[in-house]
Amino acid sequence: MTLGLVYDRIRVEEKELIESAKSRGIDLKLVDTKQEYIDIHDEKEKLEEKYGTTVLIRCVSYFRGFSVGACLENKGIKVINNTKVLQICGNKLLTSLALVKAKIPTPKTMVSFSLEGALESSEKLGYPSVLKPLIGSWGRMVVPLKDRDIAKAMIEMREEMSNPLDKIYYIQEYVDRPPRDIRCIVVGDEIVSAIYRYSPPDDWRTNVARGGTVEPYPVNDEFEDLILRTSKAVGGGVLGVDAMESKEHGILIHEINSTVEFRGAASVSKCNIADEIIKYALKLDRR
Repeated sequence: MTLGLVYDRIRVEEKELIESAKSRGIDLKLVDTKQEYIDIHDEKEKLEEKYGTTVLIRCVSYFRGFSVGACLENKGIKVINNTKVLQICGNKLLTSLALVKAKIPTPKTMVSFSLEGALESSEKLGYPSVLKPLIGSWGRMVVPLKDRDIAKAMIEMREEMSNPLDKIYYIQEYVDRPPRDIRCIVVGDEIVSAIYRYSPPDDWRTNVARGGTVEPYPVNDEFEDLILRTSKAVGGGVLGVDAMESKEHGILIHEINSTVEFRGAASVSKCNIADEIIKYALKLDRR
């Protein structure tokens, strides 16, 4: 029985996972995907020698992590999170579709495929609205559309980009909320940490990577039920579930992260999040 950790950048979270495994005497196999290749004809046993019998996918790159996970899962190696979860959570549209199907409260969202369609979507949602990339993290390329002129300028700029994904327009209503959101770390069927993330003074986004600050969030039974139903809706595993406090609609789920960063949550959490993830991986490996 061996665990693997696949990465493309060693961040604080990966260091904590490595330290947690080391403290337990676990043979944690570390694989930098930028330095490796996979022969898809190799047998399971050969891949397990390098990657382990259960593998934590911790790549920053969505496409890199998903591709490695697919190669390993195809040979019967357990990956956390599994490729279905990686695919859904790595794509905001697929996430929204899963939430709507499971009747999870989420911001009103429209998707369109042309300049004209995107402008019409924005008009129907009303201004301000929010234009987001289908794939991306840390709030990059997330733009508030304050009026039609700004919407037209931003969409015209996206039309000139070479990536075909940039020409699929995922636009959400602008939610009237306090200058904060809620990040929950879910491991299996348990919320191991929940925090408020506050926007920095010069930004409306709450990402800790952009300077947001954190404090513990008091979880009640109703909130716990919502978060665990949300996790189940996308396939479960190790997830970061992000929620907003809408003044009109209450708690709304707006994003789910399948390679969750937990540096901010760890700074105020009563439990060791890395330990919880390693214990979960060991539990799956024994099945």
